[in-house]
Amino acid sequence: MTAPAVERDLVARPSLPYLLPRHEITGQSGAPVVLVLGGISSTCHVTSTESGREPGWWEDVVGAGRAIDTNRYRTLGVEFLDGGRAIDGRPRRVVTTHDQADAIAALLDRIEVRRLQAVVGASYGGMVGLALAERYPKLLERLIVIGAAHVSHPLSTALRAIQRRIVSLGLETGRTREGVILARALATTTYRSANEFEERFGDEPTTREGVSAFAVEDYLLHSGERFASVCTPERFLALSLSADLHRVRPEDVRVPALLIAAEGDALVPEAHMEELRRRFGAPCTLVRMPSRTGHDAFLAEPSTIGPIIHAAVSGEVFP
Repeated sequence: MTAPAVERDLVARPSLPYLLPRHEITGQSGAPVVLVLGGISSTCHVTSTESGREPGWWEDVVGAGRAIDTNRYRTLGVEFLDGGRAIDGRPRRVVTTHDQADAIAALLDRIEVRRLQAVVGASYGGMVGLALAERYPKLLERLIVIGAAHVSHPLSTALRAIQRRIVSLGLETGRTREGVILARALATTTYRSANEFEERFGDEPTTREGVSAFAVEDYLLHSGERFASVCTPERFLALSLSADLHRVRPEDVRVPALLIAAEGDALVPEAHMEELRRRFGAPCTLVRMPSRTGHDAFLAEPSTIGPIIHAAVSGEVFP
């Protein structure tokens, strides 16, 4: 079977040109800077500010008096590059995690940040953090990686490849939004743990107009609809593929690191992060975090992950 057009066309095109990502920085002037990077649905708006009072995507972890304390640090959020948009609704170019690292390094130079106190990266942001540490070790003092490894696990790549085919089919049939909704619904099954699904959705199905209905199906489709309202198909395709193209050689990362593996993470198995720790080229510690939710623990369980991040950013738990 030939590869879908979305994959084949992207690989054939040139690499991403020099671009600066959108960014947002907040906190006390002159304080150490912490770069905060999330998953593919995150934005540069990490936490609410005086000029932007809407809650950020990591509001429970970043802010005054929180785990990453904006009374003590300046926090920098960036918008991941996505390769632009072609006429057919697909991205124009491949964008890799190293492209993201290059763009961040250029941004730091532009805003005159010479060195980061820490990079905190979760999910796709953890991949970008690893790429940044590999290529620009002098830019950061320490690295905190949550739910990410040096390469995508083959099963995770398999699931994302199916998601991209679903979006591609939606583009080809004029049902683009539905394609994004279904792709995100499938992705959500990997973001949460089997235990959480069993606890929340173990009830018997109901019947609606003679058709069986499942609470878990409603949940997944609602998640997909929310995502489709804020993410374009080309952005989803570019960042999903970027995660699967991610490659970092652990031995070449020379920045002290803390890795956080959430219990029940189906997307990034603990054994994968253990291999990253074992091969790491600098002092590195792996923390196994008890979790109900799995991969999305960094979003869903701030009271558990917050103290770990607080200690890591300040350097208390580094070897």
